[in-house]
Amino acid sequence: MNIPFIKYSKIWLIISIAIAVVSVWAIATWGLKFGIDFTGGSLMEASFSKSIPTADEVKMALGTNGIENALIQKTSDGTLIIRTSLLSEEGHQKALKTLQDAFQKDGNVLTENRFEMVGPSVSSQLRQRSIWAIILVCIGILAYIAYAFRVVSRPVASWKFGALAILAMLHDVLLVIGVFAFLGHYFGVEIDTAFVVAVLTILGFSVHDTIVVYDRIREKLLHRTSQTLEEIVNAGLNQTLGRSINTTVTVLITLFAMYFFGGVSIHNFVLALIIGFVTGAYSSIFIASPLLVYVERWQKKKA
Repeated sequence: MNIPFIKYSKIWLIISIAIAVVSVWAIATWGLKFGIDFTGGSLMEASFSKSIPTADEVKMALGTNGIENALIQKTSDGTLIIRTSLLSEEGHQKALKTLQDAFQKDGNVLTENRFEMVGPSVSSQLRQRSIWAIILVCIGILAYIAYAFRVVSRPVASWKFGALAILAMLHDVLLVIGVFAFLGHYFGVEIDTAFVVAVLTILGFSVHDTIVVYDRIREKLLHRTSQTLEEIVNAGLNQTLGRSINTTVTVLITLFAMYFFGGVSIHNFVLALIIGFVTGAYSSIFIASPLLVYVERWQKKKA
């Protein structure tokens, strides 16, 4: 069965533009609700003489004391690092007592190793580094695709393959950020450094799926006879469709298992990956590849 992807590509491109516009509007209107990593707060490190409670148990205990959205991280030394919103000394002592009451049982002694403030200047630096990480990833991807596709110069230059892959990739990231702007505005969902990791992972998956399709198109361009670019792109999409679907479904099964059976602390991270992986598979088929045909048509008109 030969699916006419290019024939109906205008419909999908209009839908994609609408999604991007709505996402930009949500980001501009509501913004993102930054977590402690980006806004600053308090950091407590605690050790336990016997069993160490799970992150979910610690979050639940602190939640009973009115401390919501705490970030819990287990270290290689067997201690727990607890990040919360900015606490006064009174709030600090209250949180410490809450943890002692909850987990100092059967001889399990809780010891506070350190307590410090995470200043806004550190958080601002972290935010800048996160933005630079995303920018450098995009530049690296563009350079890699331009080099990998250097043998293909007609009818579309190799660097344009990279530019279109990044355009599709940005569509995926915009959608994820737009969804989290909505969740932050209506449900108080915060983003942290794990969200940045999720975005970088989505960038990688999105461009990987696009390169699989592009590579098949490149092979056909190198050995084409009388086929037009539209026919080559359509054939490449049909030949890689099964692989894209199988890869995405396999990853999604794992992610849904992590979302439903994993801890609460990774829910937002996994949710971002689920959204990004679905839209990544979509963009490689309905955005990145059809745009090659439209670029060629535009070049012909310009010539």
